[in-house]
Amino acid sequence: MLRRSFIMTTALAALAACGATTTAPRLGSDGRPLPTIYRINPRDAGDIQFRVLDSVNALRSAAGVPEMRLNAELNAAAATHSRHMSVQNRPWHFGSDGSSPIDRAERAGYRGRVLGENISETYESELETVAAWMQQPDTRDVITDPAARDLGFAYFQEPSGKIWWTMVTGDGDGTGQGLPANRS
Repeated sequence: MLRRSFIMTTALAALAACGATTTAPRLGSDGRPLPTIYRINPRDAGDIQFRVLDSVNALRSAAGVPEMRLNAELNAAAATHSRHMSVQNRPWHFGSDGSSPIDRAERAGYRGRVLGENISETYESELETVAAWMQQPDTRDVITDPAARDLGFAYFQEPSGKIWWTMVTGDGDGTGQGLPANRS
């Protein structure tokens, strides 16, 4: 009786497995898999900025350049530009009001010199975005610029899940407003 019960259970499990379907990735019109949406909880904005800062500083350390610190004014300039790109529905360095990275940093009260800006339109996480920036010489140079001391980083996520990321770097002259990498 025990053997018959075991055989029946095994047979039912095998039949159930045959009927199970695996979910194939959804494909776009180009036949490529659609991206998985990375949803950001607004309460995590500060954690995201510090994860990026920690990652950037690890990359800078490997490149033999000094660490950066988060800067409130550059964070504000980055947040403004992330929204500008969403409004325009295109990733580029000029705001919907015609502003440049320098204009936005000055408006936010940054007293140092803006050295660079990286931007991205994606469904990927902040760390995947930094990794993608490191793959391109021009955006990698912004991250590893030895003169950079201040970092601004922000995003804007649309209801569709699309994320507009902006990183701004500055030389730190005259601000004194940065948050150190070590938050303890």
